[in-house]
Amino acid sequence: MDFTSWIWPVLLAPVIGSFLGALVTRIEAPASLVLGRSRCDSCGATLAPFELVPIISWLALRGRCGRCAQSIGLFYPVIELAAVAVAVWAATIFSDRLLWISCALGWTLLALAVIDYKYFLLPDFLTLPLIPFGLIVTWASDSPALLDHVIGVVAGFGFIVLLRETYRRLRGREGMGFGDAKLLAASGAFVSWQAIPSVILIASVTALALVLFQTLRGANISLGDRMPFGTFLCFATWIVWLYGALIVG
Repeated sequence: MDFTSWIWPVLLAPVIGSFLGALVTRIEAPASLVLGRSRCDSCGATLAPFELVPIISWLALRGRCGRCAQSIGLFYPVIELAAVAVAVWAATIFSDRLLWISCALGWTLLALAVIDYKYFLLPDFLTLPLIPFGLIVTWASDSPALLDHVIGVVAGFGFIVLLRETYRRLRGREGMGFGDAKLLAASGAFVSWQAIPSVILIASVTALALVLFQTLRGANISLGDRMPFGTFLCFATWIVWLYGALIVG
């Protein structure tokens, strides 16, 4: 890794992670990110600037509010460290412009993964911009492949819609939301239609592995339980973006 290439994304990552944490907790009112002030969830006190320094403030306050002494929890430092991990991970593969593009994609996928895991929601204002972003990146870096990525958008969206309709006809109820379709369309914009099967396979295997792990730990999981599949699509998209599609044979 070139130090001058990766140091700035890594230094910026905790700030991005802090923003993502605020976005996740205010997903039902995203406008409050601009208009509102950060407050303690327990006592409602407005947090001072020195209490908002990513990671450092949490460590200095020992994970507690400086006014009511209630636990802040691990969510904020974890997502801030996850944002750092995204930047470092991307820096092992890319540099310069592609590093920043990868960080932007990774940070957005991180936010979507956490939101879907917590709320079973994939907001349009995060998924839809990824589609033109991915196509622009392709046009700028590998314009002959643009058609494959446009087809990837259509194929990704169409696959989930087809799967959703098939499930509805077989089970008589909705199984997947259109948020998953928009997310897989965004994935296709970045990795092309040839890599869509790899994204679906990695997401499915990862989801199955988690269910198996939870079952072995004694969790009571049934076929009717909801699964945040978008979380696994985010992970799979990130893996395929970094390392390419799976190769058979």
